Parts: sequence; C-alpha cells; structure tokens
Amino acid sequence: MTDDATAPVPELVGFDPVPPLAAQLGLPPSSVAAVVALLDEGNTVPFIARYRKERTGGLDEVQIRAIEETRTYLVELETRRAAILASVAEQGKLTPELEGKLRAATAKAELEDLYAPYRPRRKTRASVARDKGLEPLAQRILSQPADGDPAAEAVGFVTEQVATAEDALAGARDIAAEVIADTAEIRAWMRRVYADNGDLASTVVPGKGDEPTKVEQYYNFQEPVRTIPSHRFLAIRRGEAEGVLRAHIVIDTSKVEAGIQRLVRSKLPPEAISSPWAGQLELAIADAQKRLLAPSVENDTRAELKQVSDVAAVDVFAGNLRNLMLAAPLGTASVVGVDPGLRTGCKCAAIDATGKFLGTVTVYVTQGD
Repeated sequence: MTDDATAPVPELVGFDPVPPLAAQLGLPPSSVAAVVALLDEGNTVPFIARYRKERTGGLDEVQIRAIEETRTYLVELETRRAAILASVAEQGKLTPELEGKLRAATAKAELEDLYAPYRPRRKTRASVARDKGLEPLAQRILSQPADGDPAAEAVGFVTEQVATAEDALAGARDIAAEVIADTAEIRAWMRRVYADNGDLASTVVPGKGDEPTKVEQYYNFQEPVRTIPSHRFLAIRRGEAEGVLRAHIVIDTSKVEAGIQRLVRSKLPPEAISSPWAGQLELAIADAQKRLLAPSVENDTRAELKQVSDVAAVDVFAGNLRNLMLAAPLGTASVVGVDPGLRTGCKCAAIDATGKFLGTVTVYVTQGD
C-alpha cells in the first residue's frame, strides 16, 4: 500500500461537473455544459467570451472564469475522493457509513478530516505504543468505564518494552490523543474556532529589527483572523519569507481544550464524568490539542487565509489595471474605436474629449466597399 492516498487514480468515471457547477454558480446547465465543452477543446476564457456567445448563451468573461475555476476545484475534489475511497477500501475499513460520509463531503478539508484516522503513517508515538500492545489500555481511557484503577491495570502491561506502569499509561495516552486528534468532528470544530476567535500575531526576528524594512509596522502586530485585510496578511507572509518576521495564530488554548472535552464527553454516558480514568482522558486531550491538533489546524487556517488573500489581491490588481486601461491615452481628444469583423460586422464606438460615451454602430462591409 502506498503512503497516503497518492497512488495514480483511474480516470473519473461517471462524474459530470455540469449539475454541481450550474447549482453552485446559479447558471443555466446548457450554458455551463457549453463552456465545459469549449474549455475541453482548448479554448481560452477571453476567446469563449468574445467569439462563442451563441453557444454559451451570452455568458460574460467573469462567469466563464468562475466556471473554469470551480470546475478545476470539483475535479480535484472528485479525484481526491476516489483516491481516498480506494485507499480505505484497500485497508479493508470502508464501511457503508464511512463511504456515505466520504461521498457526501463537499470540501477538500472535510474529506481530509474523514480520512485522517485511515491515512497510512510513518512511525508515530501512537503507532509505537500500539506495537507495544497498549491499545487495550488506551481503549479504557477512551471509553471511561466506571470501574478500574489506571495505575493498577497499567502494571499488567509492563514488559521488556514497557519499563513501568507510568510508561504504559503514557503510551496509552499517546494512542488516545491520536484517536481524538483524528476525529473529523473535532478537527472541523477547531478549524472554525481558529477562524472565528484566533488572532494572527507577528514579531520581528531577533537581530532583524535594527535596520529599517518595509514591514516595520508588523514587528509587534496582532489582528483577528476573521477581519485581517488581505494586504496585511500577504505583507506578513513576505516578511516571513524574507526572514524578518515570525507569525503564528494566538488562541485561548484553555477554551479550546474545554471545547474538545465537551465534544469527547458528548459521546460518553453522563456517569463517565466520575470515571477513575477521567484524569487520563484530560491529559490525552491536552496532548492532542497541543501536539497534534494545534499545528495542523494553524496550518489549515493560514492556508485558507492565503487562498482568500490571493483572490482579493487579484481583484485589486484587476481593478487597478482596468482603470489604467480605461485612462485616456490621447488626452483630451474625441476617439472612435473600431473592432473589425466580416461575419459579425465592424463594431464602432465613440467617446468625446472628456471620455463621455457617445454611441455605437455596427458597419457591415463587403468586398469592394
């Protein structure tokens, strides 16, 4: 079996992007189908918008580009879904319930959260503990029974590989922490918490603050993730790339741990709160949050910020370019523009010396005119 679901995937069979594209973008299915076909033929977005209006139902360039970009995402999503389904099936762990959840997922992050418990891994602290036979002890921690003594039961797991009862409990907690961190519901909840309540903070790298730079304003900076403008986030990233800044997401870890506690205990019976194993579970949750979940969720949050900021930056650039292109190149002069064409005629447009639109006309010329 390959490491992770990265083996070549057979061509997608039976996947039609048109229905989800039409529903998501609110466009006629016939127009979407025409654009998809034209893109498959190798046509560019500007060409389709300008010369294939009769096939697309008059969609403009913005709508066609949205189809192109969304279709790319959907194809990547389906390709990843197929790879994950194949990987889990190869492991013999594809239950009808899991398959239903994987097929219903509508975002890449949701797919990855569902796949996390089944992703083949290199050696981890949890896998080492499993190899030492500590899985049953971990299940006692996760199930929170009303009976038992953790320290006493751990003695039964002492072997040549496990020196002491405390070592046995530590290994069992490693397994429990990984199970908790791989729970899709917990990962999705924590991602929302970081997006809604986290702050992006940046500080200057020691020794780099003595000389003036373009990112001085971010030497001691903090702003909520949900409100930080794209240009500030991208500036901080540039500062990191240049080795001037260090950035991370600040979050109230005590509230995060309390939230994970609630999610974990919501799956347990009420009497589990007084289980003799409760202390071991709390330690496992704290470890899962700090060692496994926080780094991963922070990376996910920053990747989402990067994606949103890139789109915003392109929009700003496009707006600036539009203003530049629409600036009067000849100064205060009346101008007539002509778009030549035989089959569709020559389109003419006129503006006056102030840039005010005067009118348009289409002139049809024939040979000899």
